[in-house]
Amino acid sequence: MGLRYAVAWLRQVLGVPQAAPWWQWVWRALVLPPEQRPQGWPLLAWLGRHIATVLRAVSVAFNLILEPLRMTLRGLDALAALINKPKTTARIERSVQLLMRYPSLRWLSLGLAMVAAVIVMTTPFNWFGQLLFFIFAWALSLVVRRLPGRFPALALAAISLLATGRYAWWRVTTTLEFETLAQAVLGYGLLAAEAYTWLIVVLGFIQTAWPLKRAPAPLQGAAQSWPTVDVFIPTYNEPLSVVRPTVLAAMALDWPADRFKVYLLDDGRREEFRAFAAEVGVQYIIRPDNHHAKAGNLNHALQKTDGELVAIFDCDHLPTRSFLKTAVGWFQRDPKCAMLQTPHHFFSPDPFERNLGTFRRVPNEGALFYGLIQDGNDFWNATFFCGSCAVIRREPLMEVGGIAVETVTEDAHTALKLHRRGYTTAYINEAQAAGLATESLSAHVGQRIRWARGMAQIFRTDNPLLGKGLTLWQRICYSNAMLHFFFGLPRLVFLTAPMAYLFFHIYIIHAHAFLLALYVLPYIVQAGVANAHVQGKYRHTFWAEVYETVLAWYVALPTTLAIINPKLGKFNVTAKGGLVERSYFDWTTSLPYTILMVLNIAAFGVGLVRLFWWNTDETSTVVMNLIWTAYSLFMLGAAVGVAAEARQVRKMHRVAATLPATLYLPDGRVLHATCTDYSLSGLGLQLEQLDLAQWQALPVGSEVHVGLWWDDCEHAFSAKVMLDPGRGTLGVEFENLSKEQQIALVQCTFARPDSWTHWNDNQEPDRPLLGLQEITHLGAQGYHTIWTALKNQLRDRFVKNRPASAPA
Repeated sequence: MGLRYAVAWLRQVLGVPQAAPWWQWVWRALVLPPEQRPQGWPLLAWLGRHIATVLRAVSVAFNLILEPLRMTLRGLDALAALINKPKTTARIERSVQLLMRYPSLRWLSLGLAMVAAVIVMTTPFNWFGQLLFFIFAWALSLVVRRLPGRFPALALAAISLLATGRYAWWRVTTTLEFETLAQAVLGYGLLAAEAYTWLIVVLGFIQTAWPLKRAPAPLQGAAQSWPTVDVFIPTYNEPLSVVRPTVLAAMALDWPADRFKVYLLDDGRREEFRAFAAEVGVQYIIRPDNHHAKAGNLNHALQKTDGELVAIFDCDHLPTRSFLKTAVGWFQRDPKCAMLQTPHHFFSPDPFERNLGTFRRVPNEGALFYGLIQDGNDFWNATFFCGSCAVIRREPLMEVGGIAVETVTEDAHTALKLHRRGYTTAYINEAQAAGLATESLSAHVGQRIRWARGMAQIFRTDNPLLGKGLTLWQRICYSNAMLHFFFGLPRLVFLTAPMAYLFFHIYIIHAHAFLLALYVLPYIVQAGVANAHVQGKYRHTFWAEVYETVLAWYVALPTTLAIINPKLGKFNVTAKGGLVERSYFDWTTSLPYTILMVLNIAAFGVGLVRLFWWNTDETSTVVMNLIWTAYSLFMLGAAVGVAAEARQVRKMHRVAATLPATLYLPDGRVLHATCTDYSLSGLGLQLEQLDLAQWQALPVGSEVHVGLWWDDCEHAFSAKVMLDPGRGTLGVEFENLSKEQQIALVQCTFARPDSWTHWNDNQEPDRPLLGLQEITHLGAQGYHTIWTALKNQLRDRFVKNRPASAPA
């Protein structure tokens, strides 16, 4: 009621006539002379002149409203600090250990907790009782999240599941009364989309309940008794400039020289690759056809080699020297271990990071999987093979028929086959290799389409919920990984659901808007609090919606078709090492969510008309749909921003670093410096403060030598000065490096064991409210981007089509 009165007052202040049609008022306001316009128009003009003052007043009022909330948060923090004392936390830890020690006690406690949870989820509350539940759950979560150890994560997940269960029960039992076929179809469609998210939330909490955080196992025996290793580097159409560093890094792995061999598997059958392999001394394998793409390439190489272990690296993933010493110990300790996976780490920004400006500041799209989910999988013995940066034991791999070829995600399918045979897998969450992310949004989308199609194919042809050989927990982990890629249709439903009411006045949820808010907000808020605590280091709040918004349209159809006919589709190679020579807007890739954006803008406009003219008796319903649409608009705006491809012209990506270096000048002087960034083509250097007095700017093209360190041994590389802006800062480019120097350069830079250890140390922590603010800003920026791109395109087309005699 209060909201309805507020809207009526706003109509009165703005001079909106109660009886006049809305379009008539808009026409009068925009077209008539000032003296004939509606009464409210001068007020709007005054607001325009004093907008800064108004905004300051709004900010002060907003802070006054937020102050009680801040005081409440400070009080909850004080309560958490009171609980977070050594004696209290010790008691909690002893209780958890007691439950873990006695299975009967653990199952009894779990059974009682489940009974209590069902009672809480299914007990009907009036609006005041539901409001109290919301406040109590929220306050409890804010206290629990401050406690140390693993217990808070489990407690927050439990509270979130309670809120989810209450919403789901209420939703299914009280909101599905439909009067027409259209209401039923749209209403049950929305319910199905929501049910999908509930399932993913539950499976996700189980999957990540207890990350194992496995440490490397020490190697056993003398070096000459260690397993023999074949290092496979498959390639198809990537340029030699991308493949060369990986081969050089693999050649210098810290492993007995007679116990490993490097194989370049060239499905492109290129003469320059054969010559390069002969030049550096690695094995070169080709095959007469390209059947089964990467999987067929690897399987062909398996028939030509005999190492006990097989290490696989995508051709752009450079391993560190310590890779094998980090990974192989677990194969010695556990004879049943068939595969060990390490993270995929990228030293170049993906399209989201580059185009939105979040590189190394916000976790990228894959950080959650490699930072948390794989660690959770490892606890349940369900680590997935990811196609690269992994070691596989040859014998079990051959037992399952080699790398799987039935689906286009051959890696995950291979791991599933190994698990069905009873083998174990392992995951070490230490970046031991690094590679190139996809350069363009179109390539990124293509890669995700392949992943989505392949996981859907596995779910259809080798469903982990069916068949023998898997534990319950393995089935859950695999099912969640595969079901995750079905997010396309649900996300599209959420982006369009409010339009049913705003455009056509169709009710798809039979409930009062206020009561709906009281049930849905605890579900959303508690899931956000739990995920921020559990996943915050690996994925910031609200960013999952951005990723899914960009990809939803593109994965919806492939996953659906793969369920119907899993043989549809083919393997596509992800392009790496390309350039973005100029900034441009990718209209083709952005078209689906540009259309969604236009539809949501139109729906929001119609919603405003409903708010002020058509449905003044349903103010709360209209406002809720407007808020939902506004949220979708900001997500779509951020998605559109990703389509604005930023210029990227470096052939070799620079990696920020802080490494000791020495600069040898042509006149014999030796200066101490710090390497601030590096690539395989050059370095950025900053002279030490003590040597700045001796520095005199060098002409571009001057020949120097740069010394870098590896294992307490200095290696000198010839270079020429390419940039000298002064203040002891300069950029150099390497030239005429021998094979040995190229290998040494890789060792001193990309292949250092600690290369990626502190990569994310400066990453911002997850702060949900600030995250929402940033997404809102990026959304608004996205609309500015697409408007600018549209104006530029229209201008270019007009200029191009204008006759030569036309005036400029």
